[in-house]
Amino acid sequence: MPISVLLHISGEEAVVGEIEDLPGPNDTNIIINNPRRRDDKELSYLAETVVSVIWPMHRVNFIEVLPTREEEELIGFVRE
Repeated sequence: MPISVLLHISGEEAVVGEIEDLPGPNDTNIIINNPRRRDDKELSYLAETVVSVIWPMHRVNFIEVLPTREEEELIGFVRE
């Protein structure tokens, strides 16, 4: 099951995409499937037909793991 992430790359805007597994401490690259901006628009520096991008980990500042739709539905606001 793909994991949705927000990838923060040094010197660029954040990229949303899916990964198969979280990177380990010895990984040197990360593969992002369906890369896009936060507003779901295409990244201007990628060709229109690109479906996956490999970024070197030394360019990545940090990775945010986004909740799935099922997780968002589990926790909601409670009114008393």
